[in-house]
Amino acid sequence: MEEKALTAKKSGFSMLPLCFIVFASGTALFVYAIGHLERGENALGGFLLVVAILGYIAGIIALPGFKVLKPQEALVLTLFGHYAGTLREPGFYWVCPFCTAVNPAAGTKLSQSGDVDGGAKAVSQSDGMGKKISLKMMTLNNSRQKINDCLGNPVEIGIAVIWRVTDTAKAVFNVDNYKEYLSLQCDSALRNVVRVYPYDVAPNVDTTGDGVADEGSLRGSSEVVAARIRDEIQKNVAEAGIEVVEARITYLAYAPEIAAVMLQRQQASAIIDARKMIVDGAVGMVEMALDRLSENNVVELDDERKAAMVSNLLVVLCGNRDAQPIVNSGSLY
Repeated sequence: MEEKALTAKKSGFSMLPLCFIVFASGTALFVYAIGHLERGENALGGFLLVVAILGYIAGIIALPGFKVLKPQEALVLTLFGHYAGTLREPGFYWVCPFCTAVNPAAGTKLSQSGDVDGGAKAVSQSDGMGKKISLKMMTLNNSRQKINDCLGNPVEIGIAVIWRVTDTAKAVFNVDNYKEYLSLQCDSALRNVVRVYPYDVAPNVDTTGDGVADEGSLRGSSEVVAARIRDEIQKNVAEAGIEVVEARITYLAYAPEIAAVMLQRQQASAIIDARKMIVDGAVGMVEMALDRLSENNVVELDDERKAAMVSNLLVVLCGNRDAQPIVNSGSLY
């Protein structure tokens, strides 16, 4: 169902004086009717009394037709079960008083996934005030979810989704509650995308689906992951008349049951990388020292003396404590 904007509806300022005239005329006719009845003119008095009552009834029936819309608000109207149209522009309107405003998500509290409340607040609001649809950009703070990444490691992730209603007819009539629908689709899209990526860069993992291993990860490719989540959500909520403007990852961490182990793994990996760098540097320094000694003829070293010097230099350069020098007063032989 496509949205039908009502642009030719009567202004409320033109109908409001007419209502006042109807009520004033009804009051005057009621006074005249009472006067005629007191004078015994029952036929004329009764006729005027009926007209006055009908005028009051007509005025009371016309009052619910007045609608006030603020900027970025819309009102979906139905007439006897049929979609009559949508008021989108701000202003003071008068519509057919038998038109009913429809918004199944009225009163729904959508702060995070699963947190919905369609109870007393929705019931207590009047038809004209509580059934308006906001066209503003809104934020859905999705609750943290525990999802297994592509390597099977449980991670906790939360997202924030910026969204707005673009087609009020689809939002009202195509789904039961467009806010709850959006929340559920965010959960589903998040799970579908996160299962494709590892938490950290891992070998032989294809995250793009082209059959070639890449370096995509949840931690290192957060912008790409967020864009894929946004596209996945948009594909699912298009029929609900919702536009997903942006999706951002707000929280990302290993699940508590493996967080300590993964921290040790990261620490071990960092230590190995650091040791590798130290060894590479130490070997280069030993080579440079031996070459300089040979070039300048500082000392003649045979293979055994070179091995001893290399061993001592590597111990000094690769050790994690300060070296304790020992003076050798004798000979190696």
